[in-house]
Amino acid sequence: MAKVHPQVLVASSTSFKQEVFTIWMKSLIFGSNGCTVFDSNGQIVYRVDNYNHKCSDEVHLMDRVGKVLFTIVKEGYRCGTDLNKEMPVFQVRRTFGILRGDSVCEVDVGLDKNQRQQYRMEIWTRKSSCKIVEPLGELVAEVKRKISACGVALGEDVLTMVVEPYVDQSLIMGIIVVY
Repeated sequence: MAKVHPQVLVASSTSFKQEVFTIWMKSLIFGSNGCTVFDSNGQIVYRVDNYNHKCSDEVHLMDRVGKVLFTIVKEGYRCGTDLNKEMPVFQVRRTFGILRGDSVCEVDVGLDKNQRQQYRMEIWTRKSSCKIVEPLGELVAEVKRKISACGVALGEDVLTMVVEPYVDQSLIMGIIVVY
């Protein structure tokens, strides 16, 4: 299970039109593990880094100038609760199927019961793709391997992310990072 904790209040990054991003699964920082996200104009929008901690349970989602938007923390199963701990922005739980090669994650956003939203992330490992859908099945975002304009599939470390209108792009990016 992964939980996301905000560093500061994050301004909502939504758009009135569908947005397409390119995710390059390489860090811009030498010797670090992470990825870089570009918008359709080739500008860096997000960076993800764990600052050279290969087995770290914590990564940082940053904007184009390096300001930390979210800290994503992997947490295992635990008993009890820590009352001093900051409430996460969202929580992702993976559901397991014995015979299923693909997996599904349940995403709870706004863990306050009054403003709770839910999404489902469907992951197809053989196709290197995933979809984020609302409870009624409406598509919110999709990630798949990038294909060039002339139809050539780029490397497995280059992905396309399509985010539907009026969806918080930084939230979707945080969910994708957990994947």
